This record gives sequence, structure tokens and C-alpha cells, in this order.
Amino acid sequence: MENENKKDIDLSMVKFDEKGLVPAIVQEENGQVLMLAYMNEESLKKTLETGFTWFWSRSRQQLWRKGETSGNIQRVIDISYDCDGDTLLVTVHQTGVACHTGTYSCFSGRKLTPDTKSVAVVTEEPQRPLAEVIYDLYNVIQDRQLNPVEGSYTNYLFAKGQDKILKKVGEEATETVIASKNESRKEVVYEMADLWYHCLVLLAYHGISPEALFSELMGRRKGSDYHKFTGKTGIRPDL
Repeated sequence: MENENKKDIDLSMVKFDEKGLVPAIVQEENGQVLMLAYMNEESLKKTLETGFTWFWSRSRQQLWRKGETSGNIQRVIDISYDCDGDTLLVTVHQTGVACHTGTYSCFSGRKLTPDTKSVAVVTEEPQRPLAEVIYDLYNVIQDRQLNPVEGSYTNYLFAKGQDKILKKVGEEATETVIASKNESRKEVVYEMADLWYHCLVLLAYHGISPEALFSELMGRRKGSDYHKFTGKTGIRPDL
């Protein structure tokens, strides 16, 4: 988000409530909702001026910048307001996790209706959804790509380039095959975790989001002609 002329932006379309606040829904650039916080006019202006999210703490009655103590900063990509002007939608690139509890999103696993249509209160936080974990890891990989850290293995891979990344994908795929042939569940999990990580690095190298993979797999699941599994023969086998 460019920082030029932010002080000249007209905020008259934003309707602050009687306390001078407006709710701000924060979402990752992949569409994942991360959190809900409140902004006043000053924090909104600072967000626009700096390119990072600033909010107003209703409990502490003071401004605060997301990540100022944790390092889990949010780089602003876009800010929209709804049809009534009383809610903001802030699209960001999240570094690390968004929730103070250590989860990727403040809404991670906190469902009133976990498995049924009845309303139920979740007393224990369930295991994080796989897609969420993959997005979280991918975001860290992307952050390393954009903001190199000395000694980072991920940065080492990007520095060596495509051939090194492809070599590692091939090596980890082979090691996964060997683990499977050894009938070792523990080794399969370990080696496949390595394989998935290196595949995510390869996706980041090509600038491809995991969302593209999810869309492809969902298209196949729906059984569309284009996405049917056909193998090398081009003929769909009888299932």
C-alpha cells in the first residue's frame, strides 16, 4: 500500500459511532477472516499513512499497532467500507498469527455448531483445520521470500533458485515413497510433512497461492469433465 498523500484522503464516507469508533474486519489477502477490531479517526489515518494496521483499544483507551509487541504485523493491501459506511474491511498481508492466543485467526476452531445444526458452546479448542495450517505456513514462506532472515532455510532455498527447490521436492518425494515401502507410519508422516513444505516453497516461487490447488481439487471432486482424473492415457478409468 503506497504511503503517498494519505492525509488527503477523504474520510467523510466513514460513519463513526457515538464513541468515535468504527468496526474493522481484517482479512488475509487469501480471503481468510483474521480478526475484528475497532478504529477511531486517528488510528484509521495512521493506518493509511503508515501502511500497517492501527486500532483503538476500548479496554486500554489508547491507540495500538498490530504486532508492536508480538511482531505479528499486518501490512495493509486495501481498505473498503460497506454500503452504510459504518464498517471497514481491511485486507492485509499477515506476518505470523493474528490472534493473541497463538492461532492463525481469532475465529480458528471457535464454532458454536461444530458438527451439528444445534447451537453448542465449544469448551475445548479443536485441532486447526488443515487448510488454515497450510495457509499459515505459506504466509510465513512468503514473508521470508519478501523479507529475508539471515540463517533461514527457506531463504536458502530461494537464494539457490528453482533447480535447488525442485531437487528438494524430488528428494522428499522419494523419501516419502521409501517410508511407505518400509510400512512406517511415523516416517510417512515425517517425510510427507517435508514434501508438503517444499511443495509450498515451490508454489511461492511461482507466485501461486494454495487457493489455486484447493480450487483445482474441488473442481475434480465435483466431477467436471475438465477435472476428471484420466491419468496418462487420457481415459478415465472405471471406478
